Amino acid sequence: MTTADPERAPSLSRPLVGPVRLHPGAWLKAVREALERPLTSYYLLLSAAGLLLTIGLVMVLSSSSVFAFRETGDSYSVVRRQLTWTVIGLPAAFLASRVSLVWVRRLAYPAFSISLTLLLLTAFIGVERNGNTNWLVLGPITIQPSEIAKLSLVVWAAHIYANKERRLGSLHQIMVPVVPGMLLATGLVIFGRDLGTALILFGIMIGMLWVVGAPARLFLLSSMVVGVIALALAATDTERLARITTFVDPFKDFQGTGWQPAHGLYAMSSGGLFGQGIGASQQKWGTLPEAHTDFIFAVLGEELGLVGTLLVIGLFLTIAYAALRIARQTKDPFVRYATFGIVVWLIGQMIINVGMVLALMPVVGIPLPLVSYGGSSLLPTLAAIGLLIGFARREPEAARALAQRRRLRSAGLSARR
Repeated sequence: MTTADPERAPSLSRPLVGPVRLHPGAWLKAVREALERPLTSYYLLLSAAGLLLTIGLVMVLSSSSVFAFRETGDSYSVVRRQLTWTVIGLPAAFLASRVSLVWVRRLAYPAFSISLTLLLLTAFIGVERNGNTNWLVLGPITIQPSEIAKLSLVVWAAHIYANKERRLGSLHQIMVPVVPGMLLATGLVIFGRDLGTALILFGIMIGMLWVVGAPARLFLLSSMVVGVIALALAATDTERLARITTFVDPFKDFQGTGWQPAHGLYAMSSGGLFGQGIGASQQKWGTLPEAHTDFIFAVLGEELGLVGTLLVIGLFLTIAYAALRIARQTKDPFVRYATFGIVVWLIGQMIINVGMVLALMPVVGIPLPLVSYGGSSLLPTLAAIGLLIGFARREPEAARALAQRRRLRSAGLSARR
């Protein structure tokens, strides 16, 4: 007869199964497996873009309330317009995610032609705001054609390069007609003195040239040409030259050109780790110009702190990761080139806007995508995100997973009946 050892007997006061503790290696393995699932890019794009759009609406409400009340007597007038553009933009994003690639590519040349026409009209009969002639009045609405041109140029260039996929070993095939067309659009934007948008368009061109395998000497030559043009444009405009030189030390001309970047730094520095709280910004009370547009990131840093700013940057990087994952896995050259062009556009614009607010770059008037106020910027950005989501849905494994999910849902409904 054997007797049980009381020291080895399970205690009734303790649970029989303890908490499961995963080794760091197991966590990394779990994350890797989650990222390798077929619908990862699809869900990352949906969640990151949705969070950025939500944060943007909240911050537009907070940062514009004082300005809106002073201008219209209604603190919600600006955010109400942004909500209207969002309501219009979400169906546009949905349509962009569902429309076939054949139709997207058919629209490449018409969209490019319309964009050039609008840019040409803006150059001659455009409306000047803040020193830039980059707005065009079309009946009851005022639009910024250069924002529409970003998306149309990406789709147009991707369509051309996809048609030339097997001939891209020739420098002539790489350059013509994409480079002249993009330089023409960029030149029209520069004619309206909108150097910020011109910089984004030039960045898109460089990104497209890089992804199709243009030689390195071309990038070196382009950098030299752009540098000379930028210096020439700065030297011929005293206000632009003052902005470029002030960003090194905004407090040098605090009451002049340094006013906006200096107060942007005040807002960022007063936010601390977790911020002052939603609606508690002090810089939006008339001291920070363009608080709900170009400098909304400063108000975000003041109200949500370092955590909030890192969250927003992390969401943009999540979109970039998901998009580059699509570009790496796809076999369709149009999808690869269009995806890369959209990533260069959105991430480049985010970097310039954040650098501008942090006084690491000159103030060039670039909005933060999906966050800053403005329908001309929001609608093309949502359409571009919709295209990326559509590309993610069409990945072979993702398409099979979605089809299987629909079959399971149909089977479940049939069983209930």
